[in-house]
Amino acid sequence: MDDNIFLQAYQVSRKDRQKSNGHKPLLIWFTGLSGSGKSTIANAVETKLFQEGIKTYCLDGDNIRKGINSDLTFSPADRNENMRRIGEIANLMLDAGLVTLAAFVSPYKKDRLKIKNIVKDVNFVEVYINTSIEECENRDVKGLYKKARAGEIKNMTGISAPYEAPDYPDIEILTEFETVDEAVERIIDYIMPKL
Repeated sequence: MDDNIFLQAYQVSRKDRQKSNGHKPLLIWFTGLSGSGKSTIANAVETKLFQEGIKTYCLDGDNIRKGINSDLTFSPADRNENMRRIGEIANLMLDAGLVTLAAFVSPYKKDRLKIKNIVKDVNFVEVYINTSIEECENRDVKGLYKKARAGEIKNMTGISAPYEAPDYPDIEILTEFETVDEAVERIIDYIMPKL
């Protein structure tokens, strides 16, 4: 099949889009347990960037799984495919010149590294939303932990499936000790020089 696929060369380049947007593209990858605050913080960061005139787009785990990845389960193999597809989508977003915020549990280190390799290291910022499992269960905004503890959900990260925390994230947010506003300020301070 590869013999029948030919990449198209378009006249508007990534550099053209970057120049038009007035900033470089970047992928900000938020990882952490369900209920850690990934989507809340990503949304707040996107809002701040958007107010500054930065062209943004936010990718979120639930939204992606209701659409393009609706055919995938939470098995390890499907989680891997979920991350591969998201990495390719994020790479297209970067090609479009956008600052892309991706909020995904993304429990496996190898999958996050694969995404970093797809988009290239210089375009990738890993933000670890470090929240204890106890606090995530206390929040349980979606009721997932309760269902997992009752055996209604299989492969629940942190309960019946592993979460591999980043060893060296670019930014680590301790949500039990930092407010959303403090987290946003730290992330914005870190990424603005990269844009």
